[in-house]
Amino acid sequence: MAPQPHIKLYTDSTPNGIKITTALEELGLLYELEHLDISTLRQKEPWYLEINPNGRIPAIVDTFDDGESIRVFEGGSIGPMQGQSSHFLRYAPTKIRYGIDRYVTETKRLYNVLDVQLSKSKSGFLVGDHISIADIAALSWVIFGPYVDVPLDLFPNLQKWEAMLSARPAITRGFHIPKVLGIKSDDPEGAAKYQQRHADWVFKGMQADQQAFGQK
Repeated sequence: MAPQPHIKLYTDSTPNGIKITTALEELGLLYELEHLDISTLRQKEPWYLEINPNGRIPAIVDTFDDGESIRVFEGGSIGPMQGQSSHFLRYAPTKIRYGIDRYVTETKRLYNVLDVQLSKSKSGFLVGDHISIADIAALSWVIFGPYVDVPLDLFPNLQKWEAMLSARPAITRGFHIPKVLGIKSDDPEGAAKYQQRHADWVFKGMQADQQAFGQK
């Protein structure tokens, strides 16, 4: 009897999608493929959201010999989207409504993914029964939510989680290394000062990049 694949891959032919197919082919691993045509929005259907709450591809379900399985999906989405929210909302010299709406809305959608996940958590953490890098990686962005017009009270589970983690002494220490964090989520005056201070170096960096790469 031929060996059966333990890996089921849900993907489509996109830059992110083919990362996993090429990796699995290079590793020589058996896998079962389900083509998820994202143009049909199947990735938004409830059955798939149970596999990947973010509603994106690719995702893997890896089943062990004892029948237990784990779901694996890319989880670093908040940073790029919220970073763009900051740029268009706070730093862009021209207010482009499309850019603001696009990225602030996507940040809210991603916060909702976290909020739903936390609503199912018995421990109060994103993964497992104790704090993990998943919590830390998300928290470092979530504390800046109000800075991009995403108030945490829109997401009660996320707000409770943020308060719980921020009360941990080690988290507080980490926030202020190597220097004191320059903004609090509930400090509009501090946010304005933070914006002005950081806008200066953002533009200097952009100008340097344009000079170096603009003609290439």
